[in-house]
Amino acid sequence: MELSNSKAFLRSLLFSYLLSGILLVVISFALYRFHLKESQIQMAVILVYVLSCALAGLVAGKGVGRQRFFCGLLAGLLYFLVLMAVSFLLEKGIISSVQQIVTVMAICVGSGILGGILS
Repeated sequence: MELSNSKAFLRSLLFSYLLSGILLVVISFALYRFHLKESQIQMAVILVYVLSCALAGLVAGKGVGRQRFFCGLLAGLLYFLVLMAVSFLLEKGIISSVQQIVTVMAICVGSGILGGILS
């Protein structure tokens, strides 16, 4: 992988995690202000995954300029892997079930692919 490709993927992760942070702050405020139900919060977090990974795929696809499908897939997978690594470090182990982990990975990779295709 060329240096410019690596920069494109790093930039895509930076933008996607910046978007995630902003959206999670908005969700936190909504939770505080409107006393949302757990199901509503779960849907909002899934929406954050979708939007963030789609942005990562979009930025990576535009940055690399070719094989956008693969760029989106890789961007979504990298987003998921960083998410799992941070989760693992903060929780001192894996708490989620395998089904939840696979579902989140599919959401991240699928959204990244969509973003890459749209780039």
